[in-house]
Amino acid sequence: MRPQTSVGEFTVLIPARLASTRLPDKPLADIGGVPMVVRVAQRAMQSAARTCVVAADDQRIVDACEAHGVRALLTRKDHPSGSDRLAEACQLLGLDDEALVVNVQGDEPLIEPALINAVAAELQLRAECVMSTAAHAIASAGEFLNPNVVKVVLDQARTALYFSRAPIPWWRDGMGPGTAAPNAVPSPAPLRHVGIYAYRTGFLRRFPTLEVAPLEVIESLEQLRVLWHGHRIAVHVTGHAPGPGVDTPQDLQRVRELFSSV
Repeated sequence: MRPQTSVGEFTVLIPARLASTRLPDKPLADIGGVPMVVRVAQRAMQSAARTCVVAADDQRIVDACEAHGVRALLTRKDHPSGSDRLAEACQLLGLDDEALVVNVQGDEPLIEPALINAVAAELQLRAECVMSTAAHAIASAGEFLNPNVVKVVLDQARTALYFSRAPIPWWRDGMGPGTAAPNAVPSPAPLRHVGIYAYRTGFLRRFPTLEVAPLEVIESLEQLRVLWHGHRIAVHVTGHAPGPGVDTPQDLQRVRELFSSV
């Protein structure tokens, strides 16, 4: 049964690329007898989405999805980013410019359907924003200082001011010279960015044509291109940290163990 929600109509798109340096053929990795990208789609199909579609770069992904009753589209192999792949998928699906699309990453087999709904609802409520995403509070200094944990700072309307791999906002009185607090984080807690996005389709189609931003290159964070060009990103702050994603063989083993224990 789908969770009760007041969210309006939206589509979930799941980009899936077969090539992966750390985990070859990642979308097809077996999790409890089911390919990982199918596990992601099954979770997304429990959301309030009107439809859920995998945007794949290889026929093997399409075949695996269709074998499990998941709709999939074959897109070009040469897309430089997931956003470009989703833009092509929007064109293939014939979505109009005002349609809402939620990008669920193909390596998030534990994604919460309620989070998908919340990100879509956030954008529907924020006409001044072209995108929405999610964040949750960071509880440990280790995560706060980890450059692999992307942080985001917000204004009072929950609009993103900046995303960074650096610990932001910098805690001057707790982490400056002579004031190190290795086991603490500032209050209110800093926010970890969660890599799920909702777009208005018109902007998603336009995004790949925007000039790459210098900040995007420095931080290696594509969402900074949106801010650099003066657009706004709404942020849903969730009280629950998302389940682990899969980037490495170790991540895959951990997720397999979680599924086997259910």
